Amino acid sequence: MRPDLGGAIAGLWFSDAHGELPVMRSSEPAELAAARAAASYPLVPYSNRVGHRRFKWHGHDFSTAPNFDDNPHSVHGVGWMRPWQVVSASGADAELRYVHTPDTHWPFAFESRQRFELTGNTLTLHLAVTNTDTRPQPVGLGWHPYFPKRTRSHLHAQVSGRWEPDASGLAERRVPQAGIVGEVAQLAYDHCFDGWQGVARLRDERLSLELTSSFSRLVVYTPDEKPYWCVEPVSHVSNAIQMADPAAHGLVDLAPGATHEGWMTLKVAST
Repeated sequence: MRPDLGGAIAGLWFSDAHGELPVMRSSEPAELAAARAAASYPLVPYSNRVGHRRFKWHGHDFSTAPNFDDNPHSVHGVGWMRPWQVVSASGADAELRYVHTPDTHWPFAFESRQRFELTGNTLTLHLAVTNTDTRPQPVGLGWHPYFPKRTRSHLHAQVSGRWEPDASGLAERRVPQAGIVGEVAQLAYDHCFDGWQGVARLRDERLSLELTSSFSRLVVYTPDEKPYWCVEPVSHVSNAIQMADPAAHGLVDLAPGATHEGWMTLKVAST
């Protein structure tokens, strides 16, 4: 774990009779150089994109600063860019805290907490954000785990729809999709899916993973040229903040003092 690098998880390994194997893309904590190279990092106070780095909320116009290379949109919130404070830590669990003061990356004040619990072969993550601003603010949550791409990497998840992106990568049009089933090498996804039933099964020639979450959307990313792939539980559709009805697509209009939260578990076994 690296609290100073976006509250990220540096690595997660599974040990069996055959030795130790990374469950997610993993490095020793001292070797992790940036949150974007981590095993996983939190998405707060939004997932995926804020289109062209601007949005309107309660009749007011807001903008966000560039934060992801030359991407024309703001990406993945602010939590992954900032150091978190350690509230508590032991051998099997920890809690982190991030306090946000309004700035060019996000115009509202909030406090976020993460909990990590490792019990046997199951990792449980909990993420919460409390609106400490005087104004209601748009809030969404999620995680961005990276999984090693192996020869027989496979994904199975029940969903009902897929959001097709426009040329700049923003979710534009929903099309029906009755599930995701296939070898990762044959999938070509950089999409947000909704109607997720809360369980995704990831397996390869070495490991079998069951990913569950309280959220009802998934972002799935299967780049051909990378040694990893991503299955990201999220609370809202990508760029919901600019859609006609953000709440219908999972974004929460969080009142001052209110809290929005969710959880994710990853259960690991040998294949």
